[in-house]
Amino acid sequence: CLILSFLSRGKLGRYPPWPGKIVNPPKDLKKPRGKKCFFVKFFGTEDHAWIKVEQLKPYHPHKEEMIKINKGKRFQQAVDAVEEFLRKTKGKDQASSHNSSEEKNRRNSSEERGKQSTGEEKRKASLSEGKLKKGTGEGKKRVSSVSSERGSKSPLKRAQDQSPRKRGRPPKDEKDLTIPESSTVKRVMTGTVAGFKWPPSVSEPVKDSDPHFHHFLLSQTEKPAVCYQAITKKLKVCEEETGSTSIQAADSTAVNGSITPTDKKIGFLGLGLMGSGIVSNLLKMGHTVTVWNRTAEKCDLFIQEGARLGRTPAEVVSTCDITFACVSDPKAAKDLVLGPSGVLQGIRPGKCYVDMSTVDADTVTELAQVIVSRGGRFLEAPVSGNQQLSNDGMLVILAAGDRGLYEDCSSCFQAMGKTSFFLGEVGNAAKMMLIVNMVQGSFMATIAEGLTLAQVTGQSQQTLLDILNQGQLASIFLDQKCQNILQGNFKPDFYLKYIQKDLRLAIALGDSVNHPTPMAAAANEVYKRAKALDQSDNDMSAVYRAYIH
Repeated sequence: CLILSFLSRGKLGRYPPWPGKIVNPPKDLKKPRGKKCFFVKFFGTEDHAWIKVEQLKPYHPHKEEMIKINKGKRFQQAVDAVEEFLRKTKGKDQASSHNSSEEKNRRNSSEERGKQSTGEEKRKASLSEGKLKKGTGEGKKRVSSVSSERGSKSPLKRAQDQSPRKRGRPPKDEKDLTIPESSTVKRVMTGTVAGFKWPPSVSEPVKDSDPHFHHFLLSQTEKPAVCYQAITKKLKVCEEETGSTSIQAADSTAVNGSITPTDKKIGFLGLGLMGSGIVSNLLKMGHTVTVWNRTAEKCDLFIQEGARLGRTPAEVVSTCDITFACVSDPKAAKDLVLGPSGVLQGIRPGKCYVDMSTVDADTVTELAQVIVSRGGRFLEAPVSGNQQLSNDGMLVILAAGDRGLYEDCSSCFQAMGKTSFFLGEVGNAAKMMLIVNMVQGSFMATIAEGLTLAQVTGQSQQTLLDILNQGQLASIFLDQKCQNILQGNFKPDFYLKYIQKDLRLAIALGDSVNHPTPMAAAANEVYKRAKALDQSDNDMSAVYRAYIH
């Protein structure tokens, strides 16, 4: 059942249409309450989601319109995947039709032989009956007795005797019977997605049609020594040998509305590129949120969406159960907690503070100590992603500190991200986050270097991108950043100044344990040159300009 998914984001924008097919959800994944929806697998990705019926359109009538709207390479790959799926389905249907016609012919010939055999048996029975009629009265009595016994059986017993079906294994013809559609499904399918026919594969388990889904939902590794336990009904936890734990939302995107929000009051400090998307998804999933930002005007949009306004960080912390913060760097993180009317002034026993900023381990350890000294609970939870992933509720959260607080934040983490990891004691998440961003920043610099080298040697940059997209390095990150460079569009999705800050902190982390980081150091120098060319407030892909000036 091929469809196009049109997902809205309220006042904050709209998702592009994307091709998918309706499949059966896993048995342990409950359907969201409220409006009718279907479980959709999106082509060209490993994403699945519950999608409302009004957000679905049939694929074929809207195909051309969709292609005009989306020009990206990733989208073209999705369309190609649809066409390949259609070709395979058509081939299977033809083979199935051929096999069924052969089976029908075999059944017909078998029935003919059966009829002939039955006719012969009737002729013999008729002869036998004639002989019986000529027999003695005793014979007549015996026949009459048998006949009366048959007549005395109950209707149910007679029906069982007459039924050709026997107990035990079902007949061969019935092995592949599919479960009929419910009346609810039939009513829904006559609406927005009318005209669709459920393919035979719909009744098959999802694990057969897409083996990747359960792997994504339950495990981040293929190690056998992984044990699973539920934290909530919509949450799966996997604990690895290292002691780290990951929480994954049962749905791959926050737009499906199936998350049960915590009844705790949530505060949020900092509405930058990442914070804005996080707060939007918290509100969308039904959380009660109070917001504060240094520039108060940024709060207005979220007040319209249902958030409450806090006048100071201290006020937000004092009125909320759990307060999240997401600011730019170590200095901003310290000022927010230790400054005038800061977080620390609102901390009382039992108050919870979650710092989502990307900072160094020393900074986060200092903040944890002062929060806990006032009776508060502390969790660090920096996020891996960008503005788009933040808006989509697809961040990866790396957490460390108070394990109980981590579990209390489960519905919030589901709303803002696709996966979260618990990494143990305070400082571990900061270190891991810096390593992740070190790899990402170095990779971005290498992409820019390759594109400029292609240009100066007379090679096509677009062809280089096409080649990379067909190889092992293919990724959304690679495609998007190369498209930024080719189009000269450096609107920030991840500020260049922040990735340079993370590289600097990662290099310092290496120095603290006497570990060499020459690749990161080289990339850091290129970003520093880009900053000198006034690229700080552009996207990290603007590092390209450091090579062409």
